[in-house]
Amino acid sequence: MKKTMPFYFLMIVGVGLLAGGVYFIKTIEDPQGMLRALPYICVGLGCVIFGHSIGEIIIRSAMNSNPAAAKQLEIDKNDERNLAIANRAKAKAYDMMIFVFGALILAISLMGIDLIVLLLLVFAYMFILGYNSYYRYNYFKEM
Repeated sequence: MKKTMPFYFLMIVGVGLLAGGVYFIKTIEDPQGMLRALPYICVGLGCVIFGHSIGEIIIRSAMNSNPAAAKQLEIDKNDERNLAIANRAKAKAYDMMIFVFGALILAISLMGIDLIVLLLLVFAYMFILGYNSYYRYNYFKEM
C-alpha cells in the first residue's frame, strides 16, 4: 500500500485553510477588493482538501485491515465493464453539463451580474468546449 503521510499533511493544510478563512471572515470589518472573496475561497478549499484527505485515510486504513476486500476493490476498479459504465455516465453528465452551464451563463448575464464573473464563466465554458474538441479530434485521428 502507498503511504498515507501526504494525506495527513493535506488534512492539516485543509484545516489550516478552513480556520484561516473563518478567522478572516469574522475579523475583517470592511473587506475591499479581493478580500471580499478570499476568505470564502479559503473555507471552500479547506473543506474540499480536508474531506478528500480524510476519505483517503479512511479508505487506506480499511484496505490495510482487510487485504481480501482491498484486492476485490482493485479488481472492481479495473474491471472493463465497470470502466465502460463509468465512462458512459461521465459522457451523459458532460452532455447535461453543457446545457446547464450555458443556461447558467445566460441567466447570470440577464441578471446583470458583474462582467468579471460573467467572463470567468464564459472562459471556463469555452475552455471545456475547446478541451472536448481537442480530444475528439485526437481520438478521431486514432480510430
